[in-house]
Amino acid sequence: MARSRQHRSRTLSQNFLIDRATAARLVRATRPDPAGLLLEVGPGKGALTSALAPHCGELRAYEIDSGLVPELRRTFAAAPHVRVYERDFVAVTPPRERFAVVGNVPFSRTADIVDWCLRAPAMSDATLITQLEYARKRTGDFGRWSLRTVETWPRVEWRLLGTIGRRAFRPVPRVDAGILRLQRRPRPLLPAAELADYRRLVEAGFSGVGGSLYASLRRAGHPRRRLDAAFDAARVDRAEIVAFVPPGAWLTLHGGLN
Repeated sequence: MARSRQHRSRTLSQNFLIDRATAARLVRATRPDPAGLLLEVGPGKGALTSALAPHCGELRAYEIDSGLVPELRRTFAAAPHVRVYERDFVAVTPPRERFAVVGNVPFSRTADIVDWCLRAPAMSDATLITQLEYARKRTGDFGRWSLRTVETWPRVEWRLLGTIGRRAFRPVPRVDAGILRLQRRPRPLLPAAELADYRRLVEAGFSGVGGSLYASLRRAGHPRRRLDAAFDAARVDRAEIVAFVPPGAWLTLHGGLN
């Protein structure tokens, strides 16, 4: 049975949080609304669920592993505001009312879960334990920026709130984890009417056509004179590789090219 449990954990990319101090730290990072709705991704054995439950109005925990659900339901039977669902989180229809997301995310499912959060219009924020490398890549901590981060930056702020040592989990993963925070901006940095144009600009820049960002945008049809003025305003070198251009510079480029 133990071997079967271990095999299932590996199959589902499960690394259960066991450190209470880390769970308390994540609650502080999440800053739950005492009267609000909170969705938890993969409660596992309930360590984070127990820490979160006293701090929110309603907690919906979605666990994909059917073997863990009965014990979770027994654990929280006396807490009517905590509901445990046997469900794959990414198959859940996002609530229409305002809500936040928190969870110790299976590393193999991180991209899908983050995409779900970004597509949910009523999501206010998401605080996720992810593989540290993923969190660093998405927040510019390596000095590089990803397409997903840059294209969503006008609407969502991406932050790395800290690291979690791998010994805080069982089974122990091969790498450390990071606390990734996605915060939907109360007011986008660009007017709604400009978001589609901004996204097209970013996609053209990340197309890789031409080598540098400048060359890619030139190939996309932007006039040289306007490009020169926009790059000067954004303080971006003509030879700069796209990944090294921070989101703030993209906003300036957009303003100069539209």
